[in-house]
Amino acid sequence: MSASRGVSVLQALRYRGRQGMVSWTLHRLTGLGIVLFVGIHVVAAFFLQQFGDPVATAVTAAYESWPTQLFVYFCVLYHAFNGARVALMDLFPRLLRYQHELVWLQWAVFTPAYMLPAFFLIRGALIPG
Repeated sequence: MSASRGVSVLQALRYRGRQGMVSWTLHRLTGLGIVLFVGIHVVAAFFLQQFGDPVATAVTAAYESWPTQLFVYFCVLYHAFNGARVALMDLFPRLLRYQHELVWLQWAVFTPAYMLPAFFLIRGALIPG
C-alpha cells in the first residue's frame, strides 16, 4: 500500500499527526480499554460460577484497584466525549472546518471532568478514612 502512494515505510512511521490523529488513536485505544474491562468482568463472573470465591476474588481485586478504576474512568469518559464530538460533526457538517477548535474544546471540558473525580479517588486511596 505504501508503495502505491509513493510513501516509504520510514516516512509513514515519521508521520506527525495533529489533534485529529491523536483523537482517532485515543478513541480506538479507549474503546479497547473498555472492551478489556468488560472482558475481565465476564471472566470474573465465570470464575465465580465455576471455581468459587478465591479465584473470582483475586480477579475482582485486580479490576477494583484504584489505578484500574482511573484507567477505566479515563477510557469511558474520553470515549464518550470524543464520540459526542464526532457525532456533532456528523450531524452538523459545517462544524468540520472547526475540527481543531472542537478538539481543544473537548479537552477543555474533559480535563476538569476527569481530574476532579480522579483527585478524590487518589486522595481516598492514599489517605484512608
